[in-house]
Amino acid sequence: MLYPLLRPALFSLDPEDAHRFTLASLDIAHRLGLLNLLNLLPRATGKPVHVMGIDFPNPVGLAAGLDKDGAHINALAALGFGFIEIGTVTPRPQPGNPKPRLFRLPQGEALINRMGFNNLGVDNLVKNVEASGFTGVLGINIGKNKDTPNEQAVDDYLACLGAVYAHARYVTVNISSPNTQGLRELQKDEALDALLSAIKLRQSELAQRHGKYVPIALKIAPDLDDAQIAAIAALLMMHRIDAVIATNTTLARDAVAGLPYADETGGLSGAPVRAASTRVIAALAHHLKNEVPIIGVGGILSGADAQEKIAAGASLVQLYTGLIYRGPALVRECVQHLA
Repeated sequence: MLYPLLRPALFSLDPEDAHRFTLASLDIAHRLGLLNLLNLLPRATGKPVHVMGIDFPNPVGLAAGLDKDGAHINALAALGFGFIEIGTVTPRPQPGNPKPRLFRLPQGEALINRMGFNNLGVDNLVKNVEASGFTGVLGINIGKNKDTPNEQAVDDYLACLGAVYAHARYVTVNISSPNTQGLRELQKDEALDALLSAIKLRQSELAQRHGKYVPIALKIAPDLDDAQIAAIAALLMMHRIDAVIATNTTLARDAVAGLPYADETGGLSGAPVRAASTRVIAALAHHLKNEVPIIGVGGILSGADAQEKIAAGASLVQLYTGLIYRGPALVRECVQHLA
């Protein structure tokens, strides 16, 4: 109930400053036990779901990108999510792209970001996860460093996978951010085939070493045509990938043309990507025929939007930009709607 009152003040700040301030405030509230007071209020009863061999207390998760270094896991989990995904993390620390690199488009309920996988590196993330003591469902999203050529990208993914495997309930391979030059080329047939083959081989080796199987999800872009979606679906089934996340941000600007900041480079998220994301989910569901579960993300700003993703074929959903515009109440609304 407080967020609509706080939002104008937050929106008066630079978007990155507001992001840091909000996460720091959540951490303080969590340490003081204030977030636990939410448990005294009537809360939506989540509907548990079983996906990727994992029991999720409810199907509404936090998408990667909001907590890149895994420094705020417990505070975010206290908002009622059924699962938390942190990252994208890279093998080595990197600053990301030059600022400004995050833009609000309030009239379109959207964001444009060109962050560029800014993070403190996988070793730092692992330390944060260990320190959190988090026992809920944690996904870790992995990527490649900006200065790693695509020909060597598999090495970065394998390095990250090995580092996070013991600490994740599932691992997401991010090949769809538009903000690392050339990254989306890894979605193409031969490159994707080689990457998935190497990932699955390492997953098998790590499962034997650690005595547990950690599922692998692949995160793809909304800017794919039907033939590309069909080709990706075929590779997902051939390599027995455990899930697919649809979708990342879009490069399209039709839905926000003429709005302030609409011409900024980067990935567009929020309400304008909803239809494109749902289209990809529906196409994947058609080709995958229930063999690979789908996690739906993109433009969820209401419980009805979350239900739309499920109706299109998703088993789970994730939120990010909707939280910026709706606040924590969106989590409860989606959990309640899907229950």
